[in-house]
Amino acid sequence: MPDTIEIARPETEFTVEEKTRPTREPGFLVICWNDPINLMAYVTHVFQSVFAWERQKAEKHMREVHEKGKSVLTRDSFEKAEFYVHQLQKFSLQATLEPDN
Repeated sequence: MPDTIEIARPETEFTVEEKTRPTREPGFLVICWNDPINLMAYVTHVFQSVFAWERQKAEKHMREVHEKGKSVLTRDSFEKAEFYVHQLQKFSLQATLEPDN
């Protein structure tokens, strides 16, 4: 009989899981630009119609367009932002979309 007993040890493997931050879907900004044609009350009305905003919020963005030359109206997916831009353009507003970096 041998004097020593050998114990079999299981090999241990360590795995390191990298935690990744959830990535946000790339967003697109809907921007309305100032123009010399449309009246401020009309722009407010269009914002209320397209975005279903309360009058106060629509007026805030209208004033931004009038005083600063543009207003970022919303950030959304490409499809939804494109839809909003087309809706605003149907009402003869100058609107564009840009990637949100």
